[in-house]
Amino acid sequence: MSLSIRRVDKPTSDARALIEELEADLASSYEAEQRHGLDIDRIFKPSIAFFVAYVDDEPIGCGAIAFESGYGELKRMYVRPNFRGRGVVQAMIAQLESEATARAVKRLTLETGDVQHAAIRAYERAGFVRCEAFGDYGSMPPAAIARSVFFEKQI
Repeated sequence: MSLSIRRVDKPTSDARALIEELEADLASSYEAEQRHGLDIDRIFKPSIAFFVAYVDDEPIGCGAIAFESGYGELKRMYVRPNFRGRGVVQAMIAQLESEATARAVKRLTLETGDVQHAAIRAYERAGFVRCEAFGDYGSMPPAAIARSVFFEKQI
C-alpha cells in the first residue's frame, strides 16, 4: 500500500466526497445538534489545514487541524471502511501533529462521539487522554455534547 497525505487548499471533489461520507456515517448515530464537524465551506480557511490521504491516487481518508487560541483541534477525521486498520489514522495524526509543531502549537485537542469506538482506541494509542470540554464546547447546551468524548495531547 503506497500511502500519501496531501494538503488540500480548496474544496476538491475528493474532499467533498470524503466529507459527505463522514457526515452520512455520523448521521446514522448522532442527532444533528450532536455533530460538531465543519462543513465543506468552513474547512478551507487560513486557520485550518485540511489533508486527504491517498493510496495509489485513490482518496481514502481525510483529516484537518483547526488552529485556535493556544491549541490545535483535530477535525474531520475519516478513513473509508475498506482501508481501516491499515495505519491510515496514525499517519494522518502524525501529519496533523507535524503541522501543529510547525506552527509552535503545543496542545492538540479533539472531540469524537461515544460510539466511535475504533476512533477512540486510535486516539488513545496515539497518546491522547480524555479531558473536559474545551473551547466553544464548554458553552454548548448539555444535550449538544452529551454524547461527546473529549481528548487532548501535549506535543
